[in-house]
Amino acid sequence: MSKSPSAVIKRRILAAMFVIAFIGYGILLVRLFQLQILESEKFQQEAQETQFRVSELSAERGVIYDTNGNKLAMSSTAWNICISPAEIKNDTQKELVISGLSEILGVKEDYVREKCERKNYYQVIKAKVEKAAVEEVTTFAAANGLSKCIYVEENVSRKYPYENFASTVIGFLNAENVASYGLEAYYDEILSGTSGKLISARDSWGQAMPFEYDELYSSEDGNSIVTTIDEGIQYFVEKHLELAVKEHSVRERGACIAMDVKTGKILAMATKGDFDPNLYTELPESVIEEIEKLPEDERGDATLSAQYDMWRNKAISDPYEPGSVFKIITLAAALDANTATLGDHYSCIGYANVADRKISCWQSHGHGDQTLADAVQNSCNPAFFQIGLNLGINNFEYYFEAFGLTEKTGIDLPGEATSIYYTDGMTEINLASSSFGQTFKVTPIQLITAVSAAVNGGNLYKPYLVQKVLSSDGSIVEEYEPTLVRQVISEQTSRTVVDILETVVSDGSGRTAAVPGYRIGGKTGTSEKLDKVSAEGEVENYVSSFLAVAPIEDPQIVILLLLDEAQMENPYGSVVAAPVVGAMLADILPYMGIEPNYTEAELEAMTGKVKDVTENLVHDAMTTLRLQGYSVTIIGEGTTVVAQSPEAGSKLSAGGTITLYTDESLIPREVEVPDVAGLSVTEVNNKIIGAGLKLKLIGVSESATDQVAYMQTPAAGEMVMPGTIIEVSFTVSEEPPEGEG
Repeated sequence: MSKSPSAVIKRRILAAMFVIAFIGYGILLVRLFQLQILESEKFQQEAQETQFRVSELSAERGVIYDTNGNKLAMSSTAWNICISPAEIKNDTQKELVISGLSEILGVKEDYVREKCERKNYYQVIKAKVEKAAVEEVTTFAAANGLSKCIYVEENVSRKYPYENFASTVIGFLNAENVASYGLEAYYDEILSGTSGKLISARDSWGQAMPFEYDELYSSEDGNSIVTTIDEGIQYFVEKHLELAVKEHSVRERGACIAMDVKTGKILAMATKGDFDPNLYTELPESVIEEIEKLPEDERGDATLSAQYDMWRNKAISDPYEPGSVFKIITLAAALDANTATLGDHYSCIGYANVADRKISCWQSHGHGDQTLADAVQNSCNPAFFQIGLNLGINNFEYYFEAFGLTEKTGIDLPGEATSIYYTDGMTEINLASSSFGQTFKVTPIQLITAVSAAVNGGNLYKPYLVQKVLSSDGSIVEEYEPTLVRQVISEQTSRTVVDILETVVSDGSGRTAAVPGYRIGGKTGTSEKLDKVSAEGEVENYVSSFLAVAPIEDPQIVILLLLDEAQMENPYGSVVAAPVVGAMLADILPYMGIEPNYTEAELEAMTGKVKDVTENLVHDAMTTLRLQGYSVTIIGEGTTVVAQSPEAGSKLSAGGTITLYTDESLIPREVEVPDVAGLSVTEVNNKIIGAGLKLKLIGVSESATDQVAYMQTPAAGEMVMPGTIIEVSFTVSEEPPEGEG
């Protein structure tokens, strides 16, 4: 029996409905799987952004202190300017927000617009804004009814109160609060702390819900670090290094390290030119001018390259050929290995031959017969070639490694480089050139660390910059002690090295580093930059350097200075670098509390008339006057002395101060010497001092009350510079001054 047409139709309709339902539910299930499984994180994030406002609570970054408690880097309050895009009501408000914030904050409108089009409650328009801009923004928001969609949150800004001071050591925080370079980067984990969060719930209308729906994750402030840097020593090092770089038009920057000989503590470390970490992207005008000469498409890369160079710490990151300063290491190794003695003699005829190479001496006619000490004083290359050959390749390589010159020192700074040395073994000609510091490279920090071991009794210490970590309440979290790596040479060998180095300053090539009253040792260096020669193969560029250790009787401080490519006809370290280190030590040793002890020869040299130092470079002038026993004050930013006070030929007792002027516009006008004949001591004092002059009393008795002036030098009426010393002689008046009986 056949089925009725209506039954077939019904079954077909039911089948069609089933298929449609199956497909529909299938699509729904696929969509639900996509939403709930595949895209769940995306929609959860969007929901959270709609339902919650997350405010970051910045942790205060720790302070960087010098050894005396001076703040070298610290955090201060700044503000973030934020918007809540979800609370912008319409396009009119949006355009007002865009134009207003763009103008006040100096940001591009497109940047603000992109932020406004995000549908959440928190977008930062500009971070670390100063108070003045904050006040302008809040006034603008209130005046235009935008206080719900523009708001301010507190942030932390990093400040460097001494600006360029030790900048390549300290480093900086960039605009995104990322620690870059220096101690900031190396100790970032210790300094940074942990940020907190405040999560605030929102209802469906975007309004804040009651406080119990807020969740607070408190921030934890960072710890502080106390460095070994001494602000006073760092100041003296930077002052003289910066002047030296200007004096000699140093092309590839200068660097200087001052180290505690006995511990490895870094007392000062500087590179010039450097930068201000508060304005870390700003280049010097001279560099900007050179970049602007380039094609436009090359300027961006040139700017970045110049900034990287400016931020780099030359004292640890730039290997160089140390030149004759390295002779200290060769000397120490030869004495310790007993391949050289104080009684040995070396002949120099101006050159020496090794294999097919001629090694020249800076003294073209030679030094003749020399003792070991003479060879060091004279910085004689042929003599050190002989010393090196006697030491031998195996011994040389042993001591080179023992002094730490084949590896990084491990100083607590990022970016330390290591030496460039013979890895496949040395040859005799390699040994000859290496013995006087050529054909290999070390970093300044490697060299000064090695030399410290040579003069401190033979102990190699790891250099370091941080001595304490402090919690936010000031309590000590951790202390770092000196780290002895190994003993390299004997104490007796070290003492002999120190004694020989003293003769370099007292009688040899380092005389211009002498400071009356102090026993100083040192070594000059003038190294050829063999990887930077002319097209004809001629050496055209040099590194001028000097290393000093003081005081010799009990070494406490060692200073290494290098000037990379000083623009001079005569770039010898004895001429360029030694006077600078002498000026540093003249400031630093008294600051350290080390008292002078003058020899008879020094006292004799310190008597007489003031020498003429006008038209001299400042450091050369300072050396001349220092050896006469005078202190010096510099007025002006120039590099050449244009005037001095007292003038040349004036009588001035040792210990007196002479003012040197380097800018003619700053020279004070001459003043007339007043006539003080017949005046009392008090009257003379008032008149001389009142004229801007200095007074030296001669023949004054403490017991006599009726003394009057009868002679003066310079004479009354002469025109002299302010600050000139006027010598006034007194005698007892036959009649008491008027008014006394």
